[in-house]
Amino acid sequence: MVSQVEFEGRAEFDGKTVVVTGAGGGLGTAIVALLAQRGARVIGCDQSSEALKSPHLASRHVFDLLDKASLAAAIAAILDRDGVPDILVNNAGWTRAETISGLNPDTIEQELDLNLTGVMNFADPLVKAMAGRGSGSVVFISSVNAIAHFGNPAYAAAKAGINAYAKAVAVELGRSGLRANVVCPGSIRTAAWDHRLAKDPEILGKLQRLYPLGRIVNASEVAEAVAFLASDRASGITGVVLPVDAGLTAGCLPFIDDILGA
Repeated sequence: MVSQVEFEGRAEFDGKTVVVTGAGGGLGTAIVALLAQRGARVIGCDQSSEALKSPHLASRHVFDLLDKASLAAAIAAILDRDGVPDILVNNAGWTRAETISGLNPDTIEQELDLNLTGVMNFADPLVKAMAGRGSGSVVFISSVNAIAHFGNPAYAAAKAGINAYAKAVAVELGRSGLRANVVCPGSIRTAAWDHRLAKDPEILGKLQRLYPLGRIVNASEVAEAVAFLASDRASGITGVVLPVDAGLTAGCLPFIDDILGA
């Protein structure tokens, strides 16, 4: 059960409008549910209507981050129908080129366009509108791939760009009342792992060995970090890149086990 958090005697997101991209995905669903249950009016964005059936959504917008016309229309519709958001959670993302051998001009372009260019094109006008109003909180979902290399090179490059963009927003627009932070999840058991599990049903067991906590994180744990950074409880925090990764980026446990402990 999602706990209710109160801030100054009320649900912490009461009266707040939150835009969440990738709202129908595994992590997006958890973020939407948590923020809605803590009082937010959640605006869901995804690339299909089928992905936006959550009862927690107050408004829905369907568009493709790779389609500039669709993107521009969606931004105009959000501002017109729902107003300038108080919180923006940039969660949408995708990868498939898992190693350098899988890269070619098409895969590089697609992953950079979706995970960096599309995210920036969507966020930019909303961020400027929030700064123009004089307040707002932006949370970007990046990845541990942006901090150290775990494969997915084009995706990793895009997510590293997101980290840099978030810091730019934090530094340049902080005096306009805007905060921007990043959550970098480690592996999460969502549908994104289905194609790997189909190839190797034992892969999750192998994966857990890499994590100091002995497990991977779940979507609700990542959503909690997003909610904290988005909230007034984090009012003094901006420009932070926060791994939520069961300790993966803290160090290499197999090295300890296999080399030092051998």
